[in-house]
Amino acid sequence: MKEIYFDNAATTRIDDEVLSSMMPYLKNEYGNASSIYKLGKRSHEAIEKTREEVAKVFNCDKDEIYFTSGGSESDNTAIKGIAYANKDKGKHIITSKIEHPAVLETCKMLERDGFEVTYLNVDENGIISLDELKKSIRKDTILISIMFANNEIGTIEPIKEIGKISREKNIYFHTDAVQAVGNIRIDVKELNIDSLSLSAHKFYGPKGIGVLYMKKGIKFNALINGGHQEKKKRAGTHNTASIVGLGTALKIAYDNLESHNKNIKELRDYYIEQVKEKIPYIKINGDLYKRLPGNANISFRFIEGEGLLLNLDNKGICASSGSACTSGSLDPSHVLLAIGLPHEIAHGSLRISIGKYNTKEEVDYLIKSLIEIVEKLRNMSPLYEEFMEGEK
Repeated sequence: MKEIYFDNAATTRIDDEVLSSMMPYLKNEYGNASSIYKLGKRSHEAIEKTREEVAKVFNCDKDEIYFTSGGSESDNTAIKGIAYANKDKGKHIITSKIEHPAVLETCKMLERDGFEVTYLNVDENGIISLDELKKSIRKDTILISIMFANNEIGTIEPIKEIGKISREKNIYFHTDAVQAVGNIRIDVKELNIDSLSLSAHKFYGPKGIGVLYMKKGIKFNALINGGHQEKKKRAGTHNTASIVGLGTALKIAYDNLESHNKNIKELRDYYIEQVKEKIPYIKINGDLYKRLPGNANISFRFIEGEGLLLNLDNKGICASSGSACTSGSLDPSHVLLAIGLPHEIAHGSLRISIGKYNTKEEVDYLIKSLIEIVEKLRNMSPLYEEFMEGEK
């Protein structure tokens, strides 16, 4: 059975051109970038060239770009690093209730260490209130961390406005942009972003490599200590091949951004319209317009998400009920609960994230499969039977 992949928010297939760019550094150009001989120097040069290319994409200085193992490490380094290095100024942090666990769990750890954290509410579409943000700011607030776009429902936050508020109040602003990079053009200066996290495997690059942008002048502590790599802010031998792959993937993504977004948005909108037309008792989660182009999160009433996923898997379809990092949990998504869904409806959610390798034929197969599976599962559901009896 052929597998059809609709979980591009969890990870993406590496682009062939990206893999080709990495191969020399996995075979012949294998030198340690910290070494002084020519083999090592060539690796160092490749890393620094990539650093310049990444900085150009985000309109920042190359010395503001740090290579990490991915989004989670970048989030941890930004939040813990800024918090501990600036605790003499204050110990209050503001974030939102729908952040990725890499942010939420980091904030909870800081709370155990004496910091105070305000978790902002979101509306029914998953967007924070700027008024609530302003009211939450205190004299001892040192950091605001709000994600650029949500990984589960695709909602895009008002980043420019948050950055403006942060700048006016002289508070550092970090954004987890793991889902946004590759889908949205980001100018850190225009948006008043002080720190940003990204991960290559979300835009057809390799896993295990990410970037932390940190504006010059911001004090932050290292998360990983040891060698002198990354200006002594991230010890460890450089992953040269993956850094080069990240740079190639980023260039491809931004060279083709408009056409890529147009294509996957058309497929996403077609999928949503067909599901709305052919399957009753559903709810589309997240903002319909301020939304990542490939994201579609839909709740199917009277159905458990786990059963939906297992039946889709039996038909060769890969999808998700929420964040890949919490897929082993039986609890309903914290994001769906935060936007006001009751437990029983939140449990029946399905996240489809369409990518550049998906086709209309695959979407049609998904829709056909969903119609069959939803009918089958509802016919087995006592809640659905009770509901239908009440409708008579």
